[in-house]
Amino acid sequence: MAAYYFLIAQLPSISYNSPLPMRSSAFIDLCKTKLSSKDAKLLNWCALDLVDEGNTNVPFIDSWRSWERTLRLQLARFRKEKLKREGASIEPPEYPSDAVAVAKAAVNIESPLEAELFLDEARWRAIEAFQGVDYFNENVIYAYLLKLRLLERKALFKAEEGFNEYKTLYAAIAEGSGN
Repeated sequence: MAAYYFLIAQLPSISYNSPLPMRSSAFIDLCKTKLSSKDAKLLNWCALDLVDEGNTNVPFIDSWRSWERTLRLQLARFRKEKLKREGASIEPPEYPSDAVAVAKAAVNIESPLEAELFLDEARWRAIEAFQGVDYFNENVIYAYLLKLRLLERKALFKAEEGFNEYKTLYAAIAEGSGN
């Protein structure tokens, strides 16, 4: 494990309710000059979208990816059940159990925006849990990148625009069905 005292000490403090202090791309550019080449390559695995199921053999990253995969598969399962849809599906993992609980709670939130915010807050808590207590190792850097990406995602949510789009789509569907 490498110690990245100088890099981590210069980072602005962030919380889920704080404004975005920098773009994730700027953070990655900064990291590329400060991290070992091995640790810098692992930044590519610190994503909110899961493109593949590979392992990095880095406990923080692999734990995060396992948690997020479980969350997404459980969300699909619970949404399918709620909509009473039939058909084959992948049997989602039951571990980590907190990801399962988050998915179950999220599908019962009526507002799509509130559900997404709930999911992202749970993601934030999971990232912090996986980060550990050594505040100057690479896990802090990986966690910081994921948190920046969550804040970028959160900044994209615009409630009023989303509600207007929802009303427009709903009206078009209602008109199309003859109701």
